[in-house]
Amino acid sequence: MITLTESASKKVQELMASEDNKNLFLRVGVRPGGCSGFSYGMGFDDEIKDGDTEMDQNGVKIVVDGESQPFVDGVIIDYKESMMGGGFTIDNPNAIATCGCGSSFRTKENAGAPSEC
Repeated sequence: MITLTESASKKVQELMASEDNKNLFLRVGVRPGGCSGFSYGMGFDDEIKDGDTEMDQNGVKIVVDGESQPFVDGVIIDYKESMMGGGFTIDNPNAIATCGCGSSFRTKENAGAPSEC
């Protein structure tokens, strides 16, 4: 299960409201790459695929593909504002290492995989 904080939920809802498609949901996943082994992916989608898991957090529909599910189970997505702007942060209890910018991670299962740094 993914947790979307109230702050992140509000920001996602705000961004979705600016789109013309009322069927959008937040798709969260991972793909091989990045400095630490896997990179996060987050974006809007309107198509459910075989193997997808659907959940709702604070009124936001979240969908995760089956391959990404083990890597994002327990993830907390937050949105933070700062003097430099705002952005989403991801706290992943499955990660044993992350890159400096926090956009990629490594798990115990892929600890020996080569990185792209």
